[in-house]
Amino acid sequence: MKIESANEESSRQAFGRRLRELRQDNGWTLAQVAERSGLAISTISKAERGLIALTYDRLEQLAKGVGVDMAAFFNAEGENFETGSFTVARKGEFERQDTENYVYEMLFPEIWNKAMQPMMGSLKARELKDFKQFVRHPGQEFLTVLEGSITVFLEGRDPVHLEQGDSIYFDSSLGHLYASAGDEDARILVVCVAT
Repeated sequence: MKIESANEESSRQAFGRRLRELRQDNGWTLAQVAERSGLAISTISKAERGLIALTYDRLEQLAKGVGVDMAAFFNAEGENFETGSFTVARKGEFERQDTENYVYEMLFPEIWNKAMQPMMGSLKARELKDFKQFVRHPGQEFLTVLEGSITVFLEGRDPVHLEQGDSIYFDSSLGHLYASAGDEDARILVVCVAT
């Protein structure tokens, strides 16, 4: 039996409240959001109730379906990124999204309509069998290993082993998964760009 931390539970509940608020502000039913996003009604309902956390591909799918920037799920008020501007994220400034296999640290959640989605995180999974399905979403993806070592599983391809400091860049519509290759949870930096 998996023991859940207070951080995991509170981040899921905060996300669920924000998702429900966005849906209700638009006057949509769960069925309408499901139709717009392509996600199952049960998935959206569980996310709203804080029972599950969505993986990046499902977050992106839901954001497109609801017509919001993904950052809106983590921050009710945000500002669009402006040409010539900059912002700084200090250590510990992120919105956390805990899934069964990953801990996402969504950077710059207060900045909406970014050209790229930067995230740091930890990999809890150790093997391919820890996952139910491959993650895939439109765009391109960059990953670098900050701590530990990982295995990148690419659908239909041989697994790629990466050590601390190694990087990979790939078409993120290709099914992919990351797993820690050592005894400790690996730390990664990932940047996704929609195309």
